[in-house]
Amino acid sequence: MTIRRLNIFAIMLASAIGASAQVSFTGDDAHAVYEVTPASSTGLSSVYVLYDSDAKTMRYTATDASATVRWYNFGATGGAYAEEITGITTTGNVTELSAIVPNSGYIIEEGTNRTYVWVVNYADYYLTLESIGFNYDDADCSTAYVVVSGSGDAIAYYTINGGRQVLDREITLEYNNLVWSSTDNAWVSEVQTEDYEELKSTISMPAPYCNSVFTLSGDRFLEYWGEDVSVASEEYQTEAVAVYATAVQEETESSNQKVTTDESDLGGSAPVTITFSAYCTDAVSSKEWQMSHDSEFEEIEESQTEDEITIVFEEAGTTYWRFVATNASGDCEAYSDVYQVSIGESSLQCPNAFSPGVTEGVNDEWKVSYSSIIKFKCWIFNSWGIQLCELTDPSQGWDGKYRGKVVKPGVYYYVIDAEGSDGKKYKLKGDINVVGLRQDATTSTGSETTE
Repeated sequence: MTIRRLNIFAIMLASAIGASAQVSFTGDDAHAVYEVTPASSTGLSSVYVLYDSDAKTMRYTATDASATVRWYNFGATGGAYAEEITGITTTGNVTELSAIVPNSGYIIEEGTNRTYVWVVNYADYYLTLESIGFNYDDADCSTAYVVVSGSGDAIAYYTINGGRQVLDREITLEYNNLVWSSTDNAWVSEVQTEDYEELKSTISMPAPYCNSVFTLSGDRFLEYWGEDVSVASEEYQTEAVAVYATAVQEETESSNQKVTTDESDLGGSAPVTITFSAYCTDAVSSKEWQMSHDSEFEEIEESQTEDEITIVFEEAGTTYWRFVATNASGDCEAYSDVYQVSIGESSLQCPNAFSPGVTEGVNDEWKVSYSSIIKFKCWIFNSWGIQLCELTDPSQGWDGKYRGKVVKPGVYYYVIDAEGSDGKKYKLKGDINVVGLRQDATTSTGSETTE
């Protein structure tokens, strides 16, 4: 008989789901039943996958031998349309169904308690794998199409409310791909796996970056029974390309150089040395570093084909750098991040006093304060015109010594000839007061002329 909709929902709300351990199967000992525990929202305690339902008998063991046990069967419409099953045999507290209706649900009623399960006949969904290949015609730089011949439809089951669910067959596609390894600082080959609920005749996926043999295998049910199958392809020929690039700026240790950019930025006070490095995947055929003065690279003003280049930046302004790689046909391109390098304008200032030999580490060296000075010459003289020191880099300083000894307090003179990253030329002259007591040095530009 048909259970009325209102009655079945009232029963479902009023009674607890029976323990799945009370349901069991006999027959075909070579293929144990695969039990899946579905989400509680399905209302089912278990989904049973039978290798072949014709070879199995379904049993229910009652907790109360005196209780009346009734069996009901339902399909895609849900438990509200369940129909009572006749022909159930009873032996003590065990009831049996020998003619299992495959791919359907069961409600087993024991008093006010009910057990809700679904039974799948795997024989109706048997996985076969015949061949695996590729559709190169529809493929592009980012997508590969794997073509499969075989059968393995979705294994569907239904909740007690008639909601369609699918068992994940875990059909596995395995292949090699190149992935970037920060540890190895290189592209490395790594096995990739993708799982599918059902067998698809065409599988679209991100194109791998290396040639690879694809293997399709499964499913989890056949593997459980020791009968899993697999099929391998010929080697896939990749067209996809990828690059990984870095830009590392050489650190400077000049305490008297003014910082003109954030430490996380590239550039700052010239000269700046930056090493650009690029790493390409297998299918890359042509490649180059490109430089432009606009971030959109509408005009490429410089290009170099080496994977690694070292650039010394000496001109003020902003430039943009990127790495571009293409495959042999030129159809596929890959771009690195864009690196912005900003070199600041120049400045140069000279202190007019310091106190060498008074307090070590405190104002005991005369140094200019500078930014983006790319050429520098400085001569220091005493009042007799004798040259005491010559500096060839703005990071250098005078320790107040001449021939190994600290000079006497008094007035000394400097002459500077320098050039900035912005083309500004500095010709400076001024005095240096060597004091014998500790004093705070003031800053001046001295006497300056520019060209």
